[in-house]
Amino acid sequence: MTSEPAPRQVRLGAHFPGVNNTTVWSDPASGSHIAFDSFVRLAQTAERACFDFFFLAEGLRLREKKGRIHDLDVVGRPDTLPVLAALSAVTEHIGLVGTMTTTFNEPEELARQLASLDHLSGGRAGWNAVTSPDAFTGANFRRGGFLAREDRYTRASEFVALVRRLWTSWPDRVVHAGRHFDVDGRFALPRSPQGQPVVLQAGDSDDGRGFGATHADGIFTLARDLDGARAFSADLKARAAAAGRDPDHLLILPAATFALGDTAAEAEVRAAEIRRQQVSGQTAQQFLERYWNRDLSAYDPDGPLPDVDPLPEPEDPLLFQGQVRPTGDVAGQVRQWRDLADEKDLSLRDLVVEVSARQTFVGTPADVADQIDHRVQTGAADGFILVPHLTPGGLDDFATHVVPLLQAKGVLRTSYGGATLRENLGLPAVAPDPPSPTDPPSPSSTARRPA
Repeated sequence: MTSEPAPRQVRLGAHFPGVNNTTVWSDPASGSHIAFDSFVRLAQTAERACFDFFFLAEGLRLREKKGRIHDLDVVGRPDTLPVLAALSAVTEHIGLVGTMTTTFNEPEELARQLASLDHLSGGRAGWNAVTSPDAFTGANFRRGGFLAREDRYTRASEFVALVRRLWTSWPDRVVHAGRHFDVDGRFALPRSPQGQPVVLQAGDSDDGRGFGATHADGIFTLARDLDGARAFSADLKARAAAAGRDPDHLLILPAATFALGDTAAEAEVRAAEIRRQQVSGQTAQQFLERYWNRDLSAYDPDGPLPDVDPLPEPEDPLLFQGQVRPTGDVAGQVRQWRDLADEKDLSLRDLVVEVSARQTFVGTPADVADQIDHRVQTGAADGFILVPHLTPGGLDDFATHVVPLLQAKGVLRTSYGGATLRENLGLPAVAPDPPSPTDPPSPSSTARRPA
């Protein structure tokens, strides 16, 4: 008799969200995005539920509208790396992953910071490598400006490859002369407990997919319907194989939201309530302002769509700075929204709720556990990065009611089996890269070693 293959394991990350139409500020249970206790509560909740990692996004500049700070933004949120380093002291097993850009950092500096976090945490560090697209953000940095998309990913590829080389270089000297970076020296730290921190990547464009398939251990991506998710996963795995990698070593981890109820009907009501909370009238206006590139504050959010056309010219300065300009056929998108609003008699706010706010998983805890398991077992994803609509307590119900059901299915651990994030994610150990032919020989055996 042949035994049934073991089910695929569900990988889970817990996202401490920034500010967008996921976060609900008006709920009395919504807490601080600055106080360390908020980060501790979410991270420790995720660790008790045996999640793989805690995940922090990062913003390099506050968004502005007409020269004033966008008043739905986080003001004064701490830097990612200090938060993760502090969390390493109050957690034991969960991975600690932070978003840091390749556009406005330097490889040696970021490699040292992440390797330090890996040493401090006993091998639990991870990096979500992203590019930064706009001159508004770039004005905060000495280089200023911004890079064209193709140049951003060229820089990012060289950046990540050099960081990985630095992580495994001890005690050899690294000599690198590339298009974007010149490095000549020895890395300040020996290899960290997991060899290299885990690298995630967030980018759904064709360039982003190519970059992620080549360089990343995991892909943080958008939530999609089942068919779209399967197609995305298949595309990334095929690209990884074409790059000479084992596609099983590239994890697809979509962002996911959820709404739970004692019955399916109760969950649907709760999901609708959350969506209405997420999209205030002001949020709806500013969502559409990205497409119209006009000030829409004079329009009633509970009234019809604006009766003016968008300003579609790419060279027009953005009304709303710090957000990516919509691409593609903006006028066509607006026509579709007008048709949808007419068909369903939707107000401006109703339309934004309809097209932008949607929970990925809705139902009873058993329903949601089944939905997550089905997506993983059918290859639509390797797991999910859960984005609760409340911080810091928004993960509590999922951890209490859904996690035990996933564990009962045998698809989620009941305790941590590995010592490092790489081990717990089922990723292979990383061997040192061979020295480049241009590298000088290693120092002699009398060279200084770490204590």
